Amino acid sequence: MSQQCGHFYVQIHRIIIFAASTGICMNIYRDLKFLPNFKNAVVTIGSFDGVHQAHKRLIHRIHQLADEIEGEAVVVTFDPHPRSVVFPNDKSLQLLTTTTEKIELLRQCGVRNLIIVPFTVEFAQLSAREYVEKFLIEQLKAQYLVVGYDHKFGLARQGDFHMLRMYEKEGYFKLVEIEKQELDEMDISSTNIRKALVNGDLRTANALLGTPYFLTGKVVKGDGIGKTIGYPTANIQIESKAKLIPPPGIYACYITIGSARFGGMLYIGNRPTVTEKGQQTIEVNIFDFNDNIYEEIIGISFVSYVRADAKYDSLESLKTQLDADLLNVRQILTSYKDQELKAGIATVSILNYNGEEYLEAYLPSVQTSSQKYNVETWVIDNASTDGSVPFIKEWFPEIHLVELSKNYGFAEGYNKGNKDISSKYTVFLNSDVKVTAGWLDALIDVMEADDSIAGIQPKICSLENPQQFEYAGASGGYMDRLGYPFCRGRIFDHVENDNGQYNDECEVFWVSGAAMVIRTDLFKKFGGFDKHFFAHQEEIDFCWRLKRAGYRFVVHPGSVVYHLGGGTLEYDNPRKTFLNFRNNLNTLLKNENSPAVAGVFLARLVLDGVAGVNFLIGGKAAHTLAILRAHLSVYLHFIGTMTKRERNRLLRKKYGRGGNNPTGKIKVSLVWQYFVNKKKTFTQLFS
Repeated sequence: MSQQCGHFYVQIHRIIIFAASTGICMNIYRDLKFLPNFKNAVVTIGSFDGVHQAHKRLIHRIHQLADEIEGEAVVVTFDPHPRSVVFPNDKSLQLLTTTTEKIELLRQCGVRNLIIVPFTVEFAQLSAREYVEKFLIEQLKAQYLVVGYDHKFGLARQGDFHMLRMYEKEGYFKLVEIEKQELDEMDISSTNIRKALVNGDLRTANALLGTPYFLTGKVVKGDGIGKTIGYPTANIQIESKAKLIPPPGIYACYITIGSARFGGMLYIGNRPTVTEKGQQTIEVNIFDFNDNIYEEIIGISFVSYVRADAKYDSLESLKTQLDADLLNVRQILTSYKDQELKAGIATVSILNYNGEEYLEAYLPSVQTSSQKYNVETWVIDNASTDGSVPFIKEWFPEIHLVELSKNYGFAEGYNKGNKDISSKYTVFLNSDVKVTAGWLDALIDVMEADDSIAGIQPKICSLENPQQFEYAGASGGYMDRLGYPFCRGRIFDHVENDNGQYNDECEVFWVSGAAMVIRTDLFKKFGGFDKHFFAHQEEIDFCWRLKRAGYRFVVHPGSVVYHLGGGTLEYDNPRKTFLNFRNNLNTLLKNENSPAVAGVFLARLVLDGVAGVNFLIGGKAAHTLAILRAHLSVYLHFIGTMTKRERNRLLRKKYGRGGNNPTGKIKVSLVWQYFVNKKKTFTQLFS
């Protein structure tokens, strides 16, 4: 364990584990008398045996809530397992994880504050009310309590969710229930995982866990017989007698030694070919590894069951069988590694607010986004007041649902909802977009081939008129010298028919937030979207920031999606006019080169004034007022915008890959070309 977690710093009442490889610092508290005053504590409680998929849902929820309220996420578990104290004479208890293994798995989930309650007879005697009032309220001071649907607590497990709800009504904390999680109509629970393992069904157990079943143990000396037939093994001594050991046989596995991972072939059994003692052993042949690791703690992940244990006539016969097993295991691990690379490579992230009808109409198409990669789908709900959340839970339980406590808008909603996405690529997709089967495959392939590409979009056509480009993105975004965005296929309000004229893949200035793929690490390093934008043009601001850092954006028209357009906010809404004008001016101030920014901004003051007058003449006084409000907002927040400009400069210096990349920014005035020279199409601009 010490090698897996890096460095340990031991204090009197807590242990701090720092993992140098991930930068995650975990505080472990083992004495309830010396707990710190957690800031706005968001707490979840449980045995967490196995740290399976349902547990991970709880942990993700407390992290998301803690981030929203600027608090601290706290996980509470118990040692020893409560059942061993309440029923001390019951020797049938089998645990999926030892305490040491549980700590490591929780650390991998990003847990930073772990309270391990010493589960004593005295603690077990606390009534349900004492448990809530003395422990949850007085000691933990929980602001939020996140529990599973079947959470029970207190003496004789008399406390339940309904009791906690009464305390919530009295204002002690806010309560969040995580509903029953299922996989292929089977409850995700530690009990079902144990049953699967005992029955030798490793496939089901691993599916419910979400990761391969895991054990740790100390390497001890064996009798060396394996070495004599060409299969030297590390013999494993398990820490706890209660640890559940899968049935005898040969397994394909991965072995963790320190921070390194090796493939291997694991044997569990009583070695009937070489001994009559009948004592079970656990030993592993580690591929491509010859170091001395006696007395070290190593981890073993069960990837696949290969065959049952058997007795052979001779060591030579055993060796022949092991030769065949070795080929089989290597093929299994190669296939598993390929699946690992494809799984988790991308996450489709859909922001939703009161969009149940769009989810019902378009989510089925999203499920076919890739025919090559295993892509996960997330829906981030911005505190919808319609039936969006119940609909997803009932009809799409396999989709990862992030429930925000209030409507943060498009920009900050994505920032908060995507915080825990760890896949290589994040796919931003509007809820009112219908995708085509396999639309992501070509986009990911292009990104994989060129790490200078920060983002890519497909061709975006109109859902209502599929032969026409759609306003929000068309076939890639551009920018004119005064900061007006436009597209191949759309200039201002003029939208072209799609006749294949823009079917070439090319570099653009920005990609559309309606459907785009972004490198997750760059999205996080450069601060995500500007939360003050709320909605509209936040993706243009983001792309410009990365363009100035030397990155590229590309459109791949071979992939096509269909956008309803105006589904979330009508194009002719004054609120949209306000957001577009305000956000566009702030984008200019934050990103335009220093020598040009003042002149460009002054020119825009004049042109925005003209736009306001035109709206007024056209009988759209509300839009004129929206432009005035946009400018007032820009002036009031000018200092804050300049602070962001400086922060962007520092981020470019830290994470940039070269100088400014102006590709896609034209040196002409779009207003002049469109209104004076009457050039209405992208092709005409360059003719």
